[in-house]
Amino acid sequence: MTPQMTITEKILASHAGQDSVSPGDLIEVNVDLALANDITAPLAIGVVKELGANRVFDPEKIALVADHFVPNKDIESARQAKTMKEFARGYNIKHYFESGESGIEHVILPEKGLVLPGDLVIGADSHTCTYGALGAFSAGVGSTDLGIIMVTGRIWLKVPATIKLVYEGHLRPWVEGKDLILFTLGRLGTAGAVYKALEFSGELIKRLSMDQRFTMANMAVECGAKNGIFEPDDITHAYLEHLTDRKGSFYYSDKGAVYDQVVNINVNEIEPQVAIPHSPDNVRPISEVDPVRLDQVFIGSCTNGRSEDLRVAAGILKGRSVARDTRLIVIPGSPLIYKQAIREGVLEILLDAGAVIGPPTCGPCLGGHMGVLAEGEKGLSTSNRNFRGRMGHPKSEVYLASPAIAAASAVLGRIGAPEEL
Repeated sequence: MTPQMTITEKILASHAGQDSVSPGDLIEVNVDLALANDITAPLAIGVVKELGANRVFDPEKIALVADHFVPNKDIESARQAKTMKEFARGYNIKHYFESGESGIEHVILPEKGLVLPGDLVIGADSHTCTYGALGAFSAGVGSTDLGIIMVTGRIWLKVPATIKLVYEGHLRPWVEGKDLILFTLGRLGTAGAVYKALEFSGELIKRLSMDQRFTMANMAVECGAKNGIFEPDDITHAYLEHLTDRKGSFYYSDKGAVYDQVVNINVNEIEPQVAIPHSPDNVRPISEVDPVRLDQVFIGSCTNGRSEDLRVAAGILKGRSVARDTRLIVIPGSPLIYKQAIREGVLEILLDAGAVIGPPTCGPCLGGHMGVLAEGEKGLSTSNRNFRGRMGHPKSEVYLASPAIAAASAVLGRIGAPEEL
């Protein structure tokens, strides 16, 4: 009799060619998509060349995305991008993205139909876990491992135990997926799920849009998780319908599956959440956060740079202005999102309010460019990390929140909620 398994275990078993797997098993799996960006790809490319490989395992199963320091901010970032481009051309990599067709890797790859339910995706970026929103197993690795994958198409993995997160109830006004994952991080802690799978479930989860699911899966790694995952459903089907003709494999956890732990979360009383410096798990409800004056607000990143996020921000900023001493930076996650925002009038609203709109890039999220914080400055960001020095000077401070809180705070010039407007 086949053991009862979680969705994560089923995907891993299928890619290992086994009937079943259990937490702790060490397995070798086939990779459906390997990805890297302009920071991590050059290191992986070095490994490929050290191995003397004159071809990759499958030029259609590798994605290379210039997104962290683009448009190139200096000579070194230009060199990195050039290295990746030359490799992509020399090894006939089909899915190479730069300039006008590029954007934040974890935003554009789902948009382009390159990730499907049941896929196994490995990327040289910690937020590769984002694709779990589609019902895929996706996880980040180091560039050395990624280089070996590009040659072999395989990787050894330890099967993670799964923590089942069950969300029930109804969302309060202005509470979004970002608030749910911040609340969860506050409960689990940054080391609360080390090398575990987070399975997002419950009646509330079934009502969340794909944009909200991407946000939650994106931050699974912030509590140490190997992957975060949602069971695919009608909302997943609808999202994928016009993106690709490929068919994914829709897996679901067995009713008798064994979990490391089950965490029940009643969302009825959850307020908008804010992560205080200097950790994503240092979380408080907005009502308990001091009205800290802000030098900068950033809306974007692979966490919250999608269409819904920009619409929420525009809804709050319409007819209002950004506070005089606060700068608001908004960066759409992809050219598609950028164009949607133009067509819908979202960018005009944001510009009228005083926002600066940047081209699709990671930019400020990692303290890269287009919004680096100076010594002593305080910023509020919709991104995923607020470690010391993450967005600039080690003596700057970063607060994390949803696009709704970010937009309201930009108008107020301090941390605050939409109700205050």
